Amino acid sequence: MNSTSQSSQAENSTLANSTFIMCKPDAVERGLVGEIISRIERKGLRITALELRTPERALAEAHYEEHAEKPFFGELVDFLTRGPVVAMVVEGPDDNTFSLMRTMIGKTNVDDAQPGSIRGDFATITNENLVHGSDSHESAAREIGLWFPAR
Repeated sequence: MNSTSQSSQAENSTLANSTFIMCKPDAVERGLVGEIISRIERKGLRITALELRTPERALAEAHYEEHAEKPFFGELVDFLTRGPVVAMVVEGPDDNTFSLMRTMIGKTNVDDAQPGSIRGDFATITNENLVHGSDSHESAAREIGLWFPAR
């Protein structure tokens, strides 16, 4: 195998082991970013890219495009663009990083989020549930491409 194909395999493996995580505006406003990052690192996962930014409306709309036809789409976009977020690429040792993170984040509805999960411990209302995590390899690749296009 030549070095180009080895390099390509390593990149594909890293991408498969990576997921997109975002601390939403409410997490930033409440000063919970450090706690969230600490939990990620204590789990043994690595943050390989991180950026604090206030998303433009077009990025927020692209991020939530699967909800574009739903009645709450505008509210979702308004929430995401109201202030800074912390966008991250998180890498784990295996291809289950996205599912590990989803478990750590907790269920979307805060009433269903387990104690010990980020939402279970800190979220108080479902519409502002602190963290977004990709729900599949395909979503992770799409979201990483949106938020970190140079990767």
